[in-house]
Amino acid sequence: MKPTSEILERIEKCSSEHKDGVFTRLYRYLLREDIYYAAYQKLYANKGATTQGIDDDTADGFSDFYVKELIQSLKDGTYKANPVRREYIPKKNGKLRPLGIPSFRDKLLQEVVRMILE
Repeated sequence: MKPTSEILERIEKCSSEHKDGVFTRLYRYLLREDIYYAAYQKLYANKGATTQGIDDDTADGFSDFYVKELIQSLKDGTYKANPVRREYIPKKNGKLRPLGIPSFRDKLLQEVVRMILE
């Protein structure tokens, strides 16, 4: 099995060479465990990684089981995103700006998708 970094570099190279190209079979990269660990490293470096979503999970509760369970739900087609936790942040003009905070599981999957698509 090729390393994730090599696969992502190959996708990036193909997309830069073929601007109008259509990519197929990208979903299979969502089923690779190693890309989740790379995504976790990027997320954990962010100071907001320990912010709890609606399900109280954070980057600190991350484990191999967590990744395997997420991948299995994607394989089965049973994955369902959790609702986001809504917070309101004050703006300079006194109004409140809504902020949606997803669960860590959803943040992790979003980061994996971002890594594949960039």
